[in-house]
Amino acid sequence: MYKTIVIIGAPRSGTNMLRDVLCTLDDVGTWPCDEINYIWRHGNISAESDAFTPDMATPAISSYIRKQVDKLAATDSLNFVVEKTCANSLRVSFVDKVLPDAHYIFIVRNGLDVVASANLRWTAKLDIPYLMKKVKYVPLLDLPVYASRYLWSRIYRKFSGENRLAFWGPQLNNMKGLLQQYSLDEICAIQWKTCVEASERDFDSLPSSKVSRVKYEDFVNEPEKELKRLCLEANITFDDNAIKQAVKKVSNKSIGKWQHHLSAETINKLEPIIKSTMKQYGYGNDH
Repeated sequence: MYKTIVIIGAPRSGTNMLRDVLCTLDDVGTWPCDEINYIWRHGNISAESDAFTPDMATPAISSYIRKQVDKLAATDSLNFVVEKTCANSLRVSFVDKVLPDAHYIFIVRNGLDVVASANLRWTAKLDIPYLMKKVKYVPLLDLPVYASRYLWSRIYRKFSGENRLAFWGPQLNNMKGLLQQYSLDEICAIQWKTCVEASERDFDSLPSSKVSRVKYEDFVNEPEKELKRLCLEANITFDDNAIKQAVKKVSNKSIGKWQHHLSAETINKLEPIIKSTMKQYGYGNDH
């Protein structure tokens, strides 16, 4: 018997940090790779975007995904399996149909900091060791499709003149059209806004007891306090020393990095996109 803790958040919102901190605690673990979107997309690999609806979680697909989680829990003797795949922020209701007993932790970060960080990932070079850790979790039948997609993405970055990948992060509806219409910073802002708002809509249909919420800034400023609260809400057992050890590498140095990476012109272009969502989560006029 084990419990699944699903971290939901837009890319570059502290989801990796939160997962890694939780997984230092006893009996808590996750996959030895960054994300398992390949597993989540199995059976829906041809879908244009990552925004799956609950009806797409057929009995066969749900069974396949649950078996992968069961396998990890059994292999590593875990009481808690932490799952962090950023694309799940677009399909919480789908995830909940697959894992109806899961507890969710929803983490939100300042959208401007997210844009500054996500831009770097869109323009990053190929990380072979990182990629190989994820490849082993690609369902065998899906491997040719993903191989061709990654090859195309790298070719695009090299020859397009835009110095970016053909795709990165959660795939939105009409992603190709959006990339033709907006700048890369605007795309990062649209990704953040869409992921956060889609998650919020789906959480509205779930019992509040299933969802824990945390702001990235609150967590990195008071990591012991916030981690204790999240563990209590998710029924993860802990002691004070374990909490101290878990958060000893947590830093708040990335707060406000957008000020050094985004020009005034860029911020003016982003505000119409993200201003209302920023305000909803308490990020005011001073960002």
